[in-house]
Amino acid sequence: MAAHTSQSVAKAAGDDVENDVAARGRSRRTDSGNNGGLRRALTTHWYAWAMIAPVVLVLGVIIGWPLVRGVYLSLTDANERNVARTIGARHIDATYEFVGLDNYTAVLGDPVFLQRLVWTVVWTVACVSITFTLGLVLANMLNRDFRGRAGYRMALILPWAVPGFVSVFAWRFLFNRDNGILNKVLDGGGIAAIPWLDDPTWAKFSVVAVNVWLGVPFMMVALLGGLQSIPGELYEAAEMDGASAWQRFRHITLPGLRAVSMTVILLSTIWTFNMFPVIFLLTRGGPGDSTEILVTQAFREAFIASPRDFAGSATWGVLILALLMIFALVYRRSLRKQGEVW
Repeated sequence: MAAHTSQSVAKAAGDDVENDVAARGRSRRTDSGNNGGLRRALTTHWYAWAMIAPVVLVLGVIIGWPLVRGVYLSLTDANERNVARTIGARHIDATYEFVGLDNYTAVLGDPVFLQRLVWTVVWTVACVSITFTLGLVLANMLNRDFRGRAGYRMALILPWAVPGFVSVFAWRFLFNRDNGILNKVLDGGGIAAIPWLDDPTWAKFSVVAVNVWLGVPFMMVALLGGLQSIPGELYEAAEMDGASAWQRFRHITLPGLRAVSMTVILLSTIWTFNMFPVIFLLTRGGPGDSTEILVTQAFREAFIASPRDFAGSATWGVLILALLMIFALVYRRSLRKQGEVW
């Protein structure tokens, strides 16, 4: 009996020791779990990390550093006269100072900012809405079988293939008041020449028209891909049930294109909001400053104003980035409320 009791005690003691060792082992594994997981990921997928490392480095140099530098400059009073510069063999050190949020207060309190913001929003909404509508109409037309469909597709994609600055210069020639083809055609019909680029209202119409011309091919191709992903059986079943063309479009086409539409609208909004080439190359922001948008105003502060205001330009750039980030967050939240995952 005594021997049996002593064996039980020894066994219990041995079990306690084993449990304590196991607990310490689990603790060590828990403490090193994160590091071990990262090490295993690096070891297992080293080739993937090696492939993306150059991209991350390039993005950091091209985007990350200028962004950080821009934010820093927006908090200073840097301009052409007080930045570091070299004149011949003489080097002049920078003398600009940190001013905090003074630049943001000055820009946001300037009526010019509100004017540029209002026109930028109107310009963006007009371009995106017209581009999306035309792209959807053309995509629906090209989604049907008809003779010469491939040729029509190539013709409609052509503006996308031509470099943007070439298209803008071509349109500038068309809009020329004295020698432009558009006014020559109007003159042949007995209509007075239109000051396309010399009148503020017509200039705004012109820049919107050119941007729509450049943006429709992308919108059409994206929506055409979305249309071709919708099962044809849905249209056949709806047609057999007596649904009209409008009902099929409303209840099948639009819901089927929701995911694609949300993405292209977001991308088109960001691109149009920052569409510098069309405004600058077509009107230079004129006549006067009637077609200036936020991004062209930032360019004007840094390269045209005298003295060139680098801090002010950086402030405009940071505000543009902040506005787009706010828009993207609100847009994402609205999509999530509708059940879309983005």
